[in-house]
Amino acid sequence: MSLNLMADINQTFLDLQEKISNHTAIVGVVGLGYVGLPFAVEKAKVGFTVLGIEQNPLRAERVNQVDNYITDVNNEDLKQVVKGGKLKAFPGFDHVPEMDVIVICVPTPLTKNLTPNLNYIENVTQKIAHQLKPGQLVTLESTTYPGTTDEVIRPMLEQISGLKQGEDFFLAHSPERVDPGNKRYTTKNTSKVVGASDGHSLEIATLFYEQTIEHVVPVTSAKAAELVKVFENTFRAVNIALVNELALLCDRMNLNVWEVLDAANTKPFGIMPFYPGPGVGGHCIPIDPHYLEWKAKEFNFETHFIALAGEINRKMPEFVREKARRVLNNLGIAPAKAKVLVIGVAYKKDLGDWRESPAIAVIDYLLEDNVNVVYHDPYVPEIEAQGQMFYSVELTDETIAVADLVIIATDHSQIDYINLVEKAKAVLDTRGVTRLLKCDREKVTLL
Repeated sequence: MSLNLMADINQTFLDLQEKISNHTAIVGVVGLGYVGLPFAVEKAKVGFTVLGIEQNPLRAERVNQVDNYITDVNNEDLKQVVKGGKLKAFPGFDHVPEMDVIVICVPTPLTKNLTPNLNYIENVTQKIAHQLKPGQLVTLESTTYPGTTDEVIRPMLEQISGLKQGEDFFLAHSPERVDPGNKRYTTKNTSKVVGASDGHSLEIATLFYEQTIEHVVPVTSAKAAELVKVFENTFRAVNIALVNELALLCDRMNLNVWEVLDAANTKPFGIMPFYPGPGVGGHCIPIDPHYLEWKAKEFNFETHFIALAGEINRKMPEFVREKARRVLNNLGIAPAKAKVLVIGVAYKKDLGDWRESPAIAVIDYLLEDNVNVVYHDPYVPEIEAQGQMFYSVELTDETIAVADLVIIATDHSQIDYINLVEKAKAVLDTRGVTRLLKCDREKVTLL
């Protein structure tokens, strides 16, 4: 490399370093969902000018009108940065040339065959590449398989723009670690992993994240950072599958799985609490491990734990259906003549997110059995199941009493479970939320 080229690279790096350090850099955030919007607000709060790209024009307008749709974003914070001119959302990519840093926060779903679907990442990368300019930093926050940043994004950016990573522009991966609804760990105080395949990209990306995040953890490559995230969620998926399998075994053995787990978790070392349920939901646990499983096949390696964990977790909604049939049978009621009230359809308590929610799968199974299903969820006003629209019913004593069976699928905090059990004919508790309550135990069947 010539001395002149080296000087140009160093100057490009130093110019961006200065902008980031004094918060004059213009930050672009692509995708203003549960990851992107909290991130954009945090950057705007410390003085960065943030330009959000949200391809759903209705969402972009909601941001600009301070109409908050993400529970983890403080309404006053959003109002402050939007009204102060520090955050503005656009439905297109026209402002990419103005940006110094571009952060990609788009979904990474699976296909029906449980293989990675990178359509969102590829589409936005292509649009960015056509307007990429020297001196910009691009970071990917979307969870994906190891190799995506270097093998998919980098070639696309370089081929379309004619620029080179580490010389003309910088590229890094820093996987999101958002836990929706978590009041203790937020975007600011959750440690952030950053990886890149060249030293300049790693250094500048680390500096960028250090401006708003308390602890940044650099790793030696983008691939390592990608593996960190999928491992984190695989760890949870495997351990949830373990306790779900224990629940299936305890059912056969006529033992209370919750009693076993509560007792086991009194050990002060060598164990970590995980609990069974109707399945796993959200964007991470049901999806991310399969990205690693798919990538491993490239190396002729079978990830047996991951495949088995996914299989067990996907079985749980059908197990809930089976237990519901048993309860109804004990009441002398055929499923086709039963009315079932499902409590909660969100994948996690106290949230309105029902992506990949096991409660929806449970409802699908009940509908296959011709059960008359209604649901109540204070956070989810409507859902679609089996091609039909369903709307949350009001949770009154009468609504509870007319149901032949109440299934607790999501354990929202604001539900009065003691009253629920008191008014219900029978309750199937898939979350163990009633196990420690003083209520009529004869009415309750635990998972």
